Formats: sequence, structure tokens, C-alpha cells
Amino acid sequence: MNIIKQFFKWTGYLLLVIVGTIVFWFFTTSQFGGKPSEDQLNLYAETDHHDGTAFFNYNRANMDFDWPKIKEVMWEFTHPVPNSAPKSDIIPLKLEASEIGATPMKTKITWFGHSSFLIEMDGKVILLDPMFGQQAAPHPWLGSNRYNATFPVEISKLPKIDVVVFSHDHYDHLDMGSVEEIMDKVDHWMVPWGLDNHLIEWGVDAEKITALDWWQESIQHDIEFILTPSRHFSGRGINDRLATLWGSWVIKGATNNIYFSGDGGYGDHFKEIGDKYGPFDIGLMECGQYNYKWADIHMMPEESVQASLDVKAKVMMPVHWGAFTLSVHSWIEPVERAIAESEKLGVSICTPKIGEQIILNESYPSSKWWLDYLEVPIN
Repeated sequence: MNIIKQFFKWTGYLLLVIVGTIVFWFFTTSQFGGKPSEDQLNLYAETDHHDGTAFFNYNRANMDFDWPKIKEVMWEFTHPVPNSAPKSDIIPLKLEASEIGATPMKTKITWFGHSSFLIEMDGKVILLDPMFGQQAAPHPWLGSNRYNATFPVEISKLPKIDVVVFSHDHYDHLDMGSVEEIMDKVDHWMVPWGLDNHLIEWGVDAEKITALDWWQESIQHDIEFILTPSRHFSGRGINDRLATLWGSWVIKGATNNIYFSGDGGYGDHFKEIGDKYGPFDIGLMECGQYNYKWADIHMMPEESVQASLDVKAKVMMPVHWGAFTLSVHSWIEPVERAIAESEKLGVSICTPKIGEQIILNESYPSSKWWLDYLEVPIN
């Protein structure tokens, strides 16, 4: 009997230690970022997409997630479909750090997986949503590992970065560790309203940050950056949902025009962006981590192809896949469905390997490289 009492006593102590550690971490971690000031909230409230407390979408998105939906998703994640992840680590093509920015007359785009890109434009170096962490979560215990353990170039060997662009503050796009790793290399940061507070919390100089509202423009290093709408949401903790803005980006150089969709569901904002800022030499279009339960905030692949037509992109590249398992579809389903729809609609599509360069107006790689990483072959 004493043994049983001792067992429960020490089990109780252990649980208290575990719970205490979690609570302590929750209230002391910097992962959740910074909070808006009263002046910022007053500024946000002057827009037509902030209600004084939170941002919202022009086309309202249904983000209700009741207990039946939660149970269904939990069941789906514990019963994965075939090819839910690659059979082995994806090995990127290598990019020589010394060659980055060496050919200023060409615009080059290098995919790092998911929605992370290195862009060389007009002799400048730009990073889009640089997420180099191994888990898209506030703590490693809360997320599965990314598909590529390494990157086209060692992050520590990256040269000076002229501009870093973020689309929103979710963990698969904005990663504290990645920001800290590249901070000393970056000349300027472009973010939607509210993300500046996160960066400042992590040590970035406020004078190096430009935070924009939808449709606002800023020129940095002779390149024009325009924050345009997307149909999504934001939040890093349990009580900051919709506290920061989200968006897509137009990046316009001397000779090339790039559209980066960020995350979001389909809507008429794509046509509005295309009419105002298109055509685009390429559209980097979100395509992955979708589900009918959250269809308003993540496009289905067929919608991604249509969105590329709406923004008037000459070439589409499917992004937001190839690095993390964040939904219940197979890891290759997004790109396969996008290719099928692009053939139906006559859309030019490129599918480079991680690390394989797109050279605008010259080279658009389009191999089915993912077939080498399938656990279960497809027809």
C-alpha cells in the first residue's frame, strides 16, 4: 500500500513540475513576439479592415472550428494518407554564396522550400518569408520536422541581404530563430502592420523596419514593394488572433514584376491586384496545406491556378508545399493537382527543385523531381 501511495505522490510531483515548466515557458518565451501599442491600435482602426480590436478580411472568412471539426481533424492526422511525407530527406541543389547577386542584369529566384525564397533582382538580394527552422511551431515538441534538413546555401554564409519581406506571422512563415540568425546581415525589413512589433521584440532595429497597410507602397534599394490584400488571418499565441495584418506582395524592379501571394483563400482581390499592378513575370502562388474545413483561408490547387490568371501572371509557381506536413493531403497532391489544372486552363507553370534557380525570361525548370521521393508510386 505504501508503494502505491509513493507512486502516486511522486507521479503527482512529476506532473506538477511538467505543468509548471510549461506555464513558465509560456509566460517567458519571446516566440509570441510583441504587442501593438495604443497609438498603433488607433492607427489600425482608421482602416476599412480593422474594427478597433482586430483585423478582418474584405471577403469575410469562416474560421469557426468547433469540437466536431477538431475531432475530425485529429482523426485524419492520426490516419495519414499514402505519401503523407517524403520517404527520405529532400536534398537541395547547392547554390554558391559567392554567386548570389553576381549577375545584376538577370532576375533569379531560388526556392528554399515551402514559401521561402531568395530573389536576386537589379543587383539586390531579397528574402521572402525566410523560415529556416526545422519545425513550424513555437517549440520543437509541437511540430514535425521539415522535409529538407539543409538548404541550398548555408544560412550563415548568406551575403548581405538588402530586403527581407514577410507575408504574415504564422510559424511556417515567420520564425524567431531565423530572424535572429540573419538579423546582422539585413539592411531593411518589409512587413504588414503589427509584425514590426515581433521583430523589435526579437532585437531588430525599429529604424530598419517598414510596416505597411494594404495598398501602401514603399521603395527600398530602388525596388518597389507594395503590400496587397490576401484572405487569411494571423496569430502566434492563444490570445492574439487577428492582432497583426497579413497580405501578399508586389515586388517591382527596373525590368521585372513579381507577385507573391502569401497565404490565403481565393477571392476577387486577385483580379483587383492584377488590374492594378499586373501583368507579372511570375506569380508565386500559395498551393498546399488546404482542407475543405478551412477552404476560406487556404486555396485549393485549382483555385491557385485561377488566381494566377486573375493577377495576370505570365508563369505560375506553386508554393507553400514541399517542406512541412500541415494538412492531411499527401505532400505531392498540391503540385500534381496544380499541374493538371494548368494544363486544362493553358497556364504556364514551373516546378523547380529546392535550390534550382528560375531565371526570369530565360529558364523555368519544370521537372517532376518529387517522384524520386515517393514512398508509394503513383500512376
